[in-house]
Formats: sequence, structure tokens, C-alpha cells
Amino acid sequence: MMMDSFSQKKEHIPFLQKISRNVHPAHTLALSFLMIIILGTILLSLPWSCAEGTLSFLDALFTATSATCVTGLIVVQTGEKFTQFGQIVILSLIQIGGLGIMTFSTLFAYLIAGRLSIRGHVIAEESIGRGPLPHVGRLLLFIVLGTFVVEAIGGLILSLRFSADYPPGYAFFLGFFHSISAFCNAGFSLFPNSLVDYRNDPIVNLTIMMLIIIGGLGFWVLFDLKNIRGPRGLRALTMHSKIVLTMTAILIGTGFVGIMLLEWNNTLADLSLSGKILSAAFQSVTSRTAGFNTIPIENLTNSTLLLLIIFMMIGASPGSCGGGIKTTTFGVLMAMIFSRLRDQQQVRLFNRGVPETIISKSIGIAFFWLVAVTSVSMLLLVSEHPGGPHELGRTLFIETIFEAFSAMGTVGLSMGLTPFLTGIGKVMIILLMYIGRIGPVTIALAIAVGKPLRIRLAEEKFMVG
Repeated sequence: MMMDSFSQKKEHIPFLQKISRNVHPAHTLALSFLMIIILGTILLSLPWSCAEGTLSFLDALFTATSATCVTGLIVVQTGEKFTQFGQIVILSLIQIGGLGIMTFSTLFAYLIAGRLSIRGHVIAEESIGRGPLPHVGRLLLFIVLGTFVVEAIGGLILSLRFSADYPPGYAFFLGFFHSISAFCNAGFSLFPNSLVDYRNDPIVNLTIMMLIIIGGLGFWVLFDLKNIRGPRGLRALTMHSKIVLTMTAILIGTGFVGIMLLEWNNTLADLSLSGKILSAAFQSVTSRTAGFNTIPIENLTNSTLLLLIIFMMIGASPGSCGGGIKTTTFGVLMAMIFSRLRDQQQVRLFNRGVPETIISKSIGIAFFWLVAVTSVSMLLLVSEHPGGPHELGRTLFIETIFEAFSAMGTVGLSMGLTPFLTGIGKVMIILLMYIGRIGPVTIALAIAVGKPLRIRLAEEKFMVG
């Protein structure tokens, strides 16, 4: 009997190994986020997570998804509805979701074993958002330790500032909550109006802005900047880092000028010149992925709202805590358009040619992103305003589009529609937040079936445009 049992177990081992080998890293990454969301939903549904009563399952699922996907959209006020236990659960989901559960698990495997398997390398690369890495173990260690160091510095600065307004213990909690939320580009705040009350405070604004920028650059760029000085002196940055840093600077500058011009006589009208500059700069930085706000979003002009929608679509950079199509994708698309307008056969960036595979991937990501957010926007318009003339739902139109782009870009900015969504509307926003955090490429790989075709068919030209 014992021999038969041993034989049966032995027969099952190759089968289990075969299953493990056939699980694509994209599946592992997608399922890891799903598991954390489910665990967070259960914890937030517990009675001691809420200050009064309990949270419905759908609202708990929405909050857990928003925290894990570092979005920041809320259906209930975080600082009022949740106890400190519930707020710690949300903060933990933000930290795990920001870095990625696979980053933590792969790092632990590396620390224990001293090396990573081939599969571990692939999973880590999927999680970080970059191709083959020679020192993935060191990079993971740098990511986790660097994250904690930056968040600790930001937390201490904010804690000292908040201690002027709150008791030391609560000020400490406020400081670290907002520091982690900012670095992970989550946008969750314990204040009912985000950071509007601190819009004239340079310490809070500049600290949050720096945390958002650092967290949104991407871990590979930070790793590249750290190692810019080698044994033979300064070395050149990689092309990836050059594109990210250039696009980030251009977008922040463009957003700052745009918001200043469009909101000068509107939401910025009552502020001093320094207040106008600080508010415009802050909103430019946070609008692409973080979700904090120091000016009321619902009071912005339609032109500013459109600008923010474009920014939310572009998002942060690959391998970061933020969402969107990413700055590098947008940079490649812009370079492709300029090259085609100049009738250049090769797309170029920083005196280097861009491979056709990257151009095709960029087009695919942008198209997938737009199709997903447009489809859900249409369904939201149906579910939230069924029937009736457009005059009655004119305001709802821009609110719905804004909310959908904010969810897909994992931004978290809101015109106030989210708490009033129907059950169907909440489910669709949950779906968008999940897709936006996982990323179009991971989703496409996770749902892909069959083997890629190796046969190339004959080509035939036809008219387009």
C-alpha cells in the first residue's frame, strides 16, 4: 500500500510541474492582484474596519480595488468611515499594490535562496515592467529598500508639518499615510477635501509633489540614476531613462502653463501669485496618476477638465506605481507622428532608431486603452442616465468620461460622481481600475490562447486615410 501511494505521488509530480511551467507569468501577476483585492475586501467588510456599522460587500470591493490598484477613487470618506484599523488595511493594500505582490514574493525568494530561477526572473521582469535584466535580484532589493527610505523621509517631513495642527501621534499617522499614498501614486487622503486646505502650504505641496514624481518615474529610471556614476566616471543614461525624464519634464511644464492660463480667473482667482503657481504646479504633477488635489476638481473649466483627461490617459512611466498608457508610449507615438509628417522612414529618438516592434506595441497599447475606456464610458452613460434628452444629462456626460479616464489611468481624481454610482456603475469602474493597474499588455498576454502563427502571408496594398 505504501509503495502504491508513493508511486501515485511520483506520477503526480511531473503533472504538477507541467502545470506550473504552463502558467504564464502574466497570469501569475494578474492573479496576485486579484488575491490581494479579495483579501482586502474581506478585511474591510469586518465590523472593526468601520467607525459606524459595516461596509457593504460592493463598497468594500470598490475600496479594496481602488487601494490595491493605487487609484484613489472612493465611495465613502476614508478618514470618516474607517477606523484606524481599516485605514491601516487600506494603507497596506496601497503599499502592496504600488510595489506589486510579485515584487515582494520574488525578493523574499531571492533573499532566501541567494538567486532566482529562470521563471523567477521572468515574473520579476513582468512585475517591474522591463525586459531581460542582468541583476534583477539587486534591482528588487533596491526597489523595496529605496521605497521605504523615500517614504520614511517624506513621512517625517509631513508628520512634523501636521504636528502643528494635530496631536503628535495622529500627525505621525497622517504624515506616513499621505507619504505612502503619494509615493505609490494612490491619491488616498484622510482629509475630506484631499489637500485643498493646504493649497498655500509649500512644505506639504512640495513634499507630496516630489514623492509623486519619484514614484512615477519608474524603478528602472531610479536604478539607472543611482548607477550613473561608474568606476570610469559618469556614464550615459539609457534611452529609456532619457525618454522618461524628458517626457516627464515636458508634461509637468505643459500642465503647469495650461492650468495657470485656463484657471487664472476661475479656481485660481482668489489666490495670491505664489498660491496660483503652487496650485497649478501641484495639479500638473498629480493629474497624470496620483489623484490628490488642492483645487476643487468639480469647479474646473471644461477646457481644464479636457486637459486633465489627456494627462490621465498618458499617466506615469513603465515600472512605476502609476497607470496610463505611460510616458514612453506617448513619446514613441509623438515621435512616430513627427517622423511620418517629415516623410522619414525610420522613427528616431535621441539620435537612435526606434524598433518597429516597440512602435507596434505602443500603437496597440494606446488603442486597447482607448477602446476599453470608451466602451465602459458608454456603458456608464447608459447605467447612470438611462434615457432622457441630453440636456438633462449634459453635466453627467463630462463627469462620466472624467471618472472613466481617472479609473483606467489609476489616477483617482473625481468630479464627485463616484459615491453616487449605481451598483452596475461601481462594478464597471472596478473593472477599469483593475485593467488599468495590470496594464493592457499583461491583460492581452493573460487572455491570449493558442500559439503564435509563424506563417507570413502575402501582402497587398489598399487605401487608408
